[in-house]
Amino acid sequence: MSIESDSKTDNVNGLWETGKIIVQALILAMIVRVFFYQPFNIPSGSMKDTLLVGDYLFVSKLSYGYSRYSFPWGPPLFNGRIFASKPKRGDVAVFKLPRDNSTDYIKRVIGLPGDEIQMKNGVLHINGNHVPKRRVGNFVARRENGLTYRIPKFEETLPNGVKYHVLDAEPNAPFDNTRVFKVPAGHYFMMGDNRDNSTDSRAQWGVGFVPYQNLVGRAEIIFFSGAFDEPDAFRILTPWRWPFDIRWGRFFNLVR
Repeated sequence: MSIESDSKTDNVNGLWETGKIIVQALILAMIVRVFFYQPFNIPSGSMKDTLLVGDYLFVSKLSYGYSRYSFPWGPPLFNGRIFASKPKRGDVAVFKLPRDNSTDYIKRVIGLPGDEIQMKNGVLHINGNHVPKRRVGNFVARRENGLTYRIPKFEETLPNGVKYHVLDAEPNAPFDNTRVFKVPAGHYFMMGDNRDNSTDSRAQWGVGFVPYQNLVGRAEIIFFSGAFDEPDAFRILTPWRWPFDIRWGRFFNLVR
């Protein structure tokens, strides 16, 4: 009788300890997500080829400090930012869309407060000076019918030396020539690397200037990537193909 009783007690204690470990792990994961690193996935191609649809990445909330939008549902706990640090030109940042303060967008920081930004014939100009743009090859994309095509790829170099790739799919696209945008104090000018397929600060009706407090964090590292975005109604029925859809070479790539 005592042996059976001890066995039941051991089982209860074992379940209790397992439950405590699970709860502690969940609490730790929540703390990390809320205060340090939040996972995001890329649902659109506006940042190709820096970020692809199906990339999953960690965003550092420590990079710019905390605002109300750093936390789930954006509770009005305080105004402005605490432990604040300013973004650098060229950072890839997640922010809350200014027109609704709830939708997450990810773009590159191009214009700082006080800057004048303009596109002329597909060339970025900052404060009246053109940003060097050098052809470096092509980005191979896939149409819905499965056929591939090539998009010209260029390297841009910002005034602070940050280099990155941009795509220029169409000559004289709608955003290739713009007026001069004067970035207000406390705001940033954000642009997608896929220049002809990005709704960003060039679209004042869509994104416009992004307030400092709307910044959530800086994209740091890709931890998973899968080419599951390509149209294929039968993919779910062919699980043996899934490992081939994973972009193994993008795992743990730093976002630059």
